[in-house]
Amino acid sequence: MTDCPKFVKCLLNVCPVPSILPLMAGGYLRIGEFSDRVGVSPDLLRAWERRYGLLCPDRSDGGFRLYSDDDVARVGRMAAHLGRGLSAAQAAKFALAPAPADTLGTVPADLTPQEGLEQLEQALYGFDEVAAHDVFDRLLAAYSLESVLRDVVVPYLSRVGGRWAAGEVTIAQEHFASSVLRGRLLSLARGWGVGDGPMALLAAPPGEEHDLALLAFGLVLWRRGWRITFLGADTPPDALSDAIGRVAPALVVIAAVDPEAMERVGGVLGDLDGSVTAAVGGPGASAAFAQRVGALHLDTDPVTAAERLPVPV
Repeated sequence: MTDCPKFVKCLLNVCPVPSILPLMAGGYLRIGEFSDRVGVSPDLLRAWERRYGLLCPDRSDGGFRLYSDDDVARVGRMAAHLGRGLSAAQAAKFALAPAPADTLGTVPADLTPQEGLEQLEQALYGFDEVAAHDVFDRLLAAYSLESVLRDVVVPYLSRVGGRWAAGEVTIAQEHFASSVLRGRLLSLARGWGVGDGPMALLAAPPGEEHDLALLAFGLVLWRRGWRITFLGADTPPDALSDAIGRVAPALVVIAAVDPEAMERVGGVLGDLDGSVTAAVGGPGASAAFAQRVGALHLDTDPVTAAERLPVPV
């Protein structure tokens, strides 16, 4: 999208959104200076101006673009929304909406989390990817990622599991919904292995195909200062052991729906030395199993579980 390191770092949430500072004397910046100020490449700025009407530069006598405080503010809001996972088109739409400087990037909610859950469910069961992403964009623009995950994504996963068990959801609908949600959550996870925090390694045991709740857990953990190595679904014990040896994580988290699947990594968890903390969660993790392998038992929803883990120093 851009080769500007500053902008990439902002999208990865390892630096703050560019600050809105007063422009130099005269009130205008040419595009090179403006690019340096906001941390976005000139090519991308021109693309945002052309595609979305994000910028409204004046022109010098020589025809050069001249950018104002308002342009700086709009780019700041655009970067804030992109960093929260919105698509470029939706981020530009919200960036163009009037927003006071002290609430940069805030957009009034046009739907409640419950309405968002229902609309997301309708879109996914109807194989409407565009509508599903639109719901996600609107939710992320109005609420924190933690709220969207806790109040919409996690309840949806519970609903689809119940409807699957009742035979009310087809294989095609379940696969489509999982594909759309996984892609969206992974897009929010870009760069979550970067940083200075301790490493958390997340995996689902062999035979366990469900890892969306684990993805949500990892996103919240990352936002609280951890780095994440995500192995995902159906991870064999030997692969898990190999990754632990290579990554040297401070925390290993295993999540499963099926207790039998969880048992398959009990030996790996039980063999961890004192430098690694193990934690297990999901319906397949019992307090008895956690005690037997010396692991923490994460007995609540994935968002709350991640929030309750100690913040790394």
